[in-house]
Amino acid sequence: MADLATYQKSMEKFSTSYAKQALAEPLNFWGLAGFAIAAAYTMSVIPLLVALVAEIAYLLIVPNLPAYRQIVQKREKERLFHLNKASREKLIKTFTPREREAVEYLRWLKEKIQDNYRKFTGAKSLPSNLTALEQRWEDFVDLLDVYRRRKQHLKSINRQAVHNQLSQAYRAAESSEDDKTRRIQQTNVEILKRRVASFDEIERSVKLVEGQLQSIENFFSYLNDEIVTMSAPEKFSLLDFEQLSDSIAMTKQMLDQTADDVGALDAYNREMGNYELLPEVNR
Repeated sequence: MADLATYQKSMEKFSTSYAKQALAEPLNFWGLAGFAIAAAYTMSVIPLLVALVAEIAYLLIVPNLPAYRQIVQKREKERLFHLNKASREKLIKTFTPREREAVEYLRWLKEKIQDNYRKFTGAKSLPSNLTALEQRWEDFVDLLDVYRRRKQHLKSINRQAVHNQLSQAYRAAESSEDDKTRRIQQTNVEILKRRVASFDEIERSVKLVEGQLQSIENFFSYLNDEIVTMSAPEKFSLLDFEQLSDSIAMTKQMLDQTADDVGALDAYNREMGNYELLPEVNR
């Protein structure tokens, strides 16, 4: 299953020109080619005139048909699905061996859970919560990527340089001889104070993501144990799935908020030429 949130976001931006899609249809292309061949064979422009009228009617009718629009939207969803899948697999290849091992183990466990459910219940199809395990696995990959990048971000930050800059800015603000210079230095002080505060925010976010990753791993293991020992399919509860989904959603929301703050501070330091305050990857 593809990432539902990614699909929804992409589809909102998707504003296909249905007429353009209809124009590119193989049926339309070969139809026009047939008229062109007929015109060449008969040495007459009549087939071309007929083709022009037919094409106008085709473009006025087909792109506005609800059934055709559904076909176009389905194609776009399939394209996004394959793009999303390929992007994630490409991302996994950039992980360290240990990280890839964790990802592949969880993928294997996901498939084992689904196979065991079919095996022990005799069901031909999976319930919606078990098909959603694909989404939870994708969440794990995405969060692991954020986790490793933020840990690297913390390692690359020169905290002492930031504190030194802050001390210098305090002194410069206190010793300023005019209001304009004082305001500039005070602004710099506030920015640097926010930068220092962001260190704690990033550390908290790293710990939060680490806990969330462990939660997903433990949930998969717990779920596999439950399926192996369950007496009936009705024993399955949606509550645990919903709690995990809500927890992941909250984690992602917090990460988005933190990313905005950190990104703004990095941009400021880049503009001010304070490159020693930037992570290596953002210089």
